[in-house]
Amino acid sequence: MAIYHCSIKIISRGKGKSAVAAAAYRAGEKLTNDFDGETHDYTHKGGVVHTEILLPGHAPAAFSDRAVLWNAVEKIEKAKNAQLAREIEIALPRELTREQGISLVREYVKEQFVNAGMCADFAIHDTGGGNPHAHIMLTMRPIQQDGAWGAKQKKEYILDPQGKKIYDPKKRQYKCKAIPATDWNEQTKAEEWRAAWAQLCNRALEQYGHNQHIDHRSYERQGIDQIPTVHLGVAASAMEKRGIRTERGDLNREIEVTNQKLRQLKARIAKLQKWLKEEQENTEPPTLADYIQGILSRRAREGKSQVSQSIYNLKDAAKMLNFLQANNIMDMAGLDEKFKSMIGEQLDIQHKLKPVERRLGTLKKHIEQADIYFKYKGKKKLTEAEQILFTAAKDYLKGVMNGKTALPVKAWKAEYAKLTAERETLNQRYLVLKGEVKEAEQIRKSVYNILRQEQREQQPRRVQDMER
Repeated sequence: MAIYHCSIKIISRGKGKSAVAAAAYRAGEKLTNDFDGETHDYTHKGGVVHTEILLPGHAPAAFSDRAVLWNAVEKIEKAKNAQLAREIEIALPRELTREQGISLVREYVKEQFVNAGMCADFAIHDTGGGNPHAHIMLTMRPIQQDGAWGAKQKKEYILDPQGKKIYDPKKRQYKCKAIPATDWNEQTKAEEWRAAWAQLCNRALEQYGHNQHIDHRSYERQGIDQIPTVHLGVAASAMEKRGIRTERGDLNREIEVTNQKLRQLKARIAKLQKWLKEEQENTEPPTLADYIQGILSRRAREGKSQVSQSIYNLKDAAKMLNFLQANNIMDMAGLDEKFKSMIGEQLDIQHKLKPVERRLGTLKKHIEQADIYFKYKGKKKLTEAEQILFTAAKDYLKGVMNGKTALPVKAWKAEYAKLTAERETLNQRYLVLKGEVKEAEQIRKSVYNILRQEQREQQPRRVQDMER
């Protein structure tokens, strides 16, 4: 079925990346980076089924050449930490043909990026393993009407209430602020681009007669009580297809089990709430413990105990009375309140499990990437696959650490063990509570049956009293 995936990231020289290298890899070509003289040859890469460059009307025609375009980007960006390109990776609906998928990506790129003034270079990858996707590389600097690169931002002086420039004696210059030349880096853009991709996909699926539907929003924003699985990535996905278990695959399998428990718990709670509401509407709340005990005692004296047991479906009347007395339930309102508290505890377990599972997923990914990083760090010769895994792990950990150098792997593992134990405790409490709710539910039904039967038997007696 169609799945939604749309990730956005920046290709930055500050992270050791190159726009030329990235373009060569995604297009499966051999390109030379004039900035550092390094040649990147990915002509033997498989799975690249389509590449295309789309340009705004005022861009130089020479930019239709991939090498020219990205070398021009490398040349104009002087800073050692320059942001070279933005990449958007999207999953294509598997229900569409290859031609339909290409047309869909082309329409998306034109509408959202090229029309806004960006140069776009996209490649579609499909190894035949059921994961067709597109890589869209976008320029981050605007192009002027004469075809020259424009500035990413401009300086604007900060003025005082009288409209005069403010001088900073420490920096020996007038205070100013940077104003972006475009709105491409605004936070709202990511949401806009993600939503636009979902809308285009849904429109295409409907157009070609498919009932599937995707949503760019998270499960939480959609109001779905479900924990999202993690993205496997190329390496883990390939290993799983060959029957090799991976940590990410194991994590996704654990998440599926937890989601199944959550769905069962939600269905159970909904059923109890519905039944509780129906019973509240049909029965007025009388007194309970003493009243029911009196009814059962009277029936025992009248020799109706066997009938009582069959009618009320109680295996043990004492168990019912002990439950009512132990929980200090003296009327129907108290019994209803007890059920609400038990349901509330079930919901509380559900809400506690969700952040624990999410944090476990994050920690597992941290630990996984750290293991890969230390495995290949310092190794003299790495294969291409090992280099890709090492670089990906290194970049991931840089993003996680946010400038810090020492990896807290020991702390991550300790937290993971602690949260695993917490999850086990919650699951055990859930199982115990499940049995308690089932038993209490049967007692509650029996109480209602007793009261209703008593009410039916009391009606003829009232009629006889009136005739006398």
